Amino acid sequence: MLDVSDLNLWQDDGYWPIFSQLRDKAPVYHCEDSAYGPYWSVTKYQDILTVETNHEVFSSASEHGGVIIHDDVAVKFADRVLEGIITMDPPRHSQQRSAVSGVVARPNLPNFEPIIRERTTSLLDTLPVGEIFDWVESVSVELTTQMLATLFDFPFEDRHKLTRWSNVATSEPGQGVTANESERIREVKDCLFTFTKLWRERRDNASGFDFVSMLSQNPNTRDMKPMNFLGNILVLIVGGNDTTRNSMSGAIAAFDQFPGELDKLKANPSLMDNAISEIIRWQTPIAHMRRTATAPFILNGQEIAPGEKIVMWYASGNKDEDIFEDAETFQIDRENASRHLSFGFGIHRCMGRRLSELQLKILLEEILKRWDRIEIAGPPVKTRSNFVHGFDALPVRIIA
Repeated sequence: MLDVSDLNLWQDDGYWPIFSQLRDKAPVYHCEDSAYGPYWSVTKYQDILTVETNHEVFSSASEHGGVIIHDDVAVKFADRVLEGIITMDPPRHSQQRSAVSGVVARPNLPNFEPIIRERTTSLLDTLPVGEIFDWVESVSVELTTQMLATLFDFPFEDRHKLTRWSNVATSEPGQGVTANESERIREVKDCLFTFTKLWRERRDNASGFDFVSMLSQNPNTRDMKPMNFLGNILVLIVGGNDTTRNSMSGAIAAFDQFPGELDKLKANPSLMDNAISEIIRWQTPIAHMRRTATAPFILNGQEIAPGEKIVMWYASGNKDEDIFEDAETFQIDRENASRHLSFGFGIHRCMGRRLSELQLKILLEEILKRWDRIEIAGPPVKTRSNFVHGFDALPVRIIA
């Protein structure tokens, strides 16, 4: 039995050989027993797209289990079902997504660029050149958390609560973030209490242009029940945190492992946008998304039954050699890098993807202005998760 969901694999990169084997021999594979019960692993790019784009058969809805392989972490809070934008099917999904999508839409990005650049430059100028420090804590977490505070218009001095709530929401109890389910519930209650207070304060302020204000004023979301509100808040926190944070760390790891690509970027800065896509493909900051079948379906020759859990492994699809030649190699001039699956596809594609790309682009531009390179100076600590694919710590040294 090949169970690629095993958390031990994700802490030591042991999943890559299994993904390669599955793509080659059993691209739609039924794992009969795991810590999360039976599930189908979908590991090939085209099969993932088939599942992503057929929401009539493959449901994201919370009542069917949501979008994470671990049902409890995905949709339960003290035995009550959470409902967020990402754990809804049409038409409710589109109605609630439209309430907040304008905040991070392309036309609004120029409004964010000056503040992102100012914060990035201020932070980079404080880093200790030539000394070892943790890139995750000092840069990736800090920049992402500052952006989250802006998107929510959250009290800036309390911004690190947002990162904490993201970690609590995506981790399994007992795996290094919360000790048990009771502690997890207590922290999520604090999140709900805090945002409910902000919701009430902004409900009648038509001038607000942040996630909380938009949710509180839009006709499709202003009368949400608490578990719907909490679900949406957590989705927006996680969406604004994990992809950007782990791409910022993944970029350092990629250029350290493939130093010739950094030289290529220095010589040709016009490759920057494509390099951003390749970083996000190579890192794949969200490892999987899950769906649940609501009708019989034959996927790449395998009969999927109603009620069965389907796990789309983005981390595997982004390394599919049928789509990405020499897929294990990081290549900033890869012609089809933008076809990566890291933001999802179809109606659930990450609405903040352009903002995430902008943050990463500005970070790299400012790094290239300052230093020769950033080298990894110790063993990275990988996140113990089969959902968030990233780093808990990344010791580095700046070489000026």
